[in-house]
Amino acid sequence: MTLGIKTVLHTVSDLDAAKTVYTALLGIAPQTDTSYYVGYDTGAQHVGLVPAKDGVAAPVTYWAVPDIAAKVAELTAAGATLKEEPHDVGGDRLIATVTDADGTVLGLLQDR
Repeated sequence: MTLGIKTVLHTVSDLDAAKTVYTALLGIAPQTDTSYYVGYDTGAQHVGLVPAKDGVAAPVTYWAVPDIAAKVAELTAAGATLKEEPHDVGGDRLIATVTDADGTVLGLLQDR
């Protein structure tokens, strides 16, 4: 079971230029603004901007789950490939990524 999509990360080639566009789109200033991550909390969603790397050029949706280790195990047993082990990204949040059979990246997050 998931708790729905909570976070969407957009990879961008120019973080400052993207920040200007997303600030205009969302109508709020970012709550997190660093050289490696810009994040906006809007409603029940979190929209993040990250520098493009690892060939991922599409948004990655992060599904909220109550137990990230169990969900990674369930997904890999179902045929997904582990891309990024669960790890702490601060603020009592764990994230991980897997890919489906077509290479689509699926993000998972657990708030502790």
